This record gives sequence, C-alpha cells and structure tokens, in this order.
Amino acid sequence: MPEEGSCVKIFRAIGLMSGTSMDGIDVALIDTDGNSHITPIASASIPYSAEFRLRLRKVIDGEIAPKAIEMELTDKHREAIEILLKKEGLSNNAIDIIGFHGHTVKHKPAEGITLQIGDGKSLAQKTGIKVAFDFRSADVKAGGEGAPLAPIYHAAIASRVAMRPLAIVNIGGVANITWIDEDGILVACDVGPGNGPIDDWIFKNIGEPFDRDGQFARAGHINKTCVNNALSSIFFQRPPPKSLDRLDFSWKLVTGNSLENGAATLSEITAQSVAKVIDVLPRPPRHWLITGGGRNNPYLLERISALVQTQVEPIESIGFNGDDIEAQAFAYLAVRTELKLPISFPKTTGVPAPMLGGRVVLPD
Repeated sequence: MPEEGSCVKIFRAIGLMSGTSMDGIDVALIDTDGNSHITPIASASIPYSAEFRLRLRKVIDGEIAPKAIEMELTDKHREAIEILLKKEGLSNNAIDIIGFHGHTVKHKPAEGITLQIGDGKSLAQKTGIKVAFDFRSADVKAGGEGAPLAPIYHAAIASRVAMRPLAIVNIGGVANITWIDEDGILVACDVGPGNGPIDDWIFKNIGEPFDRDGQFARAGHINKTCVNNALSSIFFQRPPPKSLDRLDFSWKLVTGNSLENGAATLSEITAQSVAKVIDVLPRPPRHWLITGGGRNNPYLLERISALVQTQVEPIESIGFNGDDIEAQAFAYLAVRTELKLPISFPKTTGVPAPMLGGRVVLPD
C-alpha cells in the first residue's frame, strides 16, 4: 500500500475478458494505482455471434487449430475497445495500458500447459496503446495452477467489507472462489463446474445459450445419482490451490435425462461444488458474494444459499457490477504487471512465492 502523502501514479487502464462461457467480450475502464485505489469508469459487453461461438468451441474441442481464429478474436477485442472509447468520448491516447487476457482454449497445468489465444502485439499496434498479456503461462511454468488470477483484485475491492472470512465466488464457465480473512490472507481455487455444462446442455437440447433465470432447472428434478457421480471426482478432495479446464466437467454427466432434469442436475452439481469447497477452506465464510454470469440465475443462488446455510448476495451489494469484475481485474493486473508487482501467490495458484506475471508490449 502507498504511504500516506506519497505521490502515487494513477493509471487509466482498460481490461478485456473473453470468458469460459464464450458469450462475448467484456471490456472495462478503470483508474487504479495497482494497489488500493480503484475507480470504475465505464464498461461494455459485446456478444459473440452464434457462428463465432461455434468456431471458438471447435477450437476448444480440438477440431480446428487455434491460429485459425486468433487474429479474428484479437480484432474483435480491438472493436470492443473502440466501442467503449467512442461511448465515453475518449481517444486512444487517454489510455495508459490495456490488459488483454485473450481466450483460454486449453488449461492443463499438471501437464505444464495453459493456452490463451490472442495476439497482444497486434492489439498494441492496432490501438496504439501499451498492452499487457499472457498472464498465466509464467505461473504454470513455475509450477502453479495459472488460475485463478482475480483474487488480488477481489481483495482490493472487498476492503470495504467488514464481515470476515469473506468468500467471493465467480461463476462463469468454471466456478472459482477467493477466501479472505480478517488479516487479508487469501486462499483461492477453482471449485468446480460453473455455467459451462449447464449452458452446453441447454444449447444441445434447444439451441439457446443458457438457462434464463434457471427456469428449466426449477421445473426439473435432480438426478442424485448423476450428482453423486460428478462429486466423487478426486478434484473435490484436493486442497487449494487447484484449477480446472472448461471441459473437465461436461453436459455428458447428465446424458439420458430430460431437458429440465438435466438442467436441474447440472445446476445442483455447480451449487454443491461451491458448498463443498468449505471442507478445504481454513474456516467457513461468514459472508458470500457472487459475481459472474451465475449471479443472474436466481435458482442457482437459492440452491447455493440453502447448501452453505447463509445468505449469498450478488457483488452489486458492495457497489460493483458483477458483469465487469473479470475485465476490471485484468485492467488492474495490467497495471500491476507494468509496476512489476506480483499477481499470483502461493495460496491462490500454488506458486512457490509471490510472482510477477504477464508480458508488456509497446505499439510500434
């Protein structure tokens, strides 16, 4: 933390996130010093077309090569930046740095692999703005999980929350948690499948991208055998830190079920995954905040609340937009990368010591 009265540079940073739900690009603009000062300025979400989502999924499934869409994906991120800046009446030279996550197409840290597609150098050239990217590979190379990376940002925005231990759960394609105690100690990990299998199940059955408001899950019956089979995975017995690939848990867990029963069962697997993480945390959280797309599913939140036996709240309850958190986090991580501050830690990704991450490229 900067000392009182010190001169601290405030960066205006853009963060970009194309998450495991594959629904589109979130772009966020913040002012930050990379430490405790964070001021959200603006944000936007630009959805992918159904056709592009299909091709992106084929890359993840290994049916087409990542390079086949990498430049197109990069250009879509450039367009997202332009949309946000135009909306805010800002020029490119008003931005100090961009945090460009790209899109994860393979994440197998036990094999030393994490792959995010997206050309940081090209984005810097096309925008004329410095770009930080490739945030995960150094962590994995050092023996870490490479995920989650948002915990240091979660800790910064949660400084206003008094009740501890606090859990911030991000439910995207995969679900992850940041646990923060009274002393600011962080523990983090992926907890299990998030929206990914549910979304894929709905798309497979009726061609819709997700279960809006959990309506199909609410109308179905939970197949306890399928839930128990999923939760018997050794993953749930491992202590943090730990991480998952988008496809480690899939819709195939409920093959043979009806649309509604499959949605109910996959939702239950996600909810119980969140609850089960209590078993491997230092102490049960007293306060739960939910971010990511899953917070918009009232059925899912009801099931999580029932299982953890306390109220869970969307992160909007502390004044932040849950659609923006991950994009904001990568703006924040970009500034930390520029300042050569650590972005991952022994109890968040399993690296031996607090670690720098990301690479910075300049426009020509």
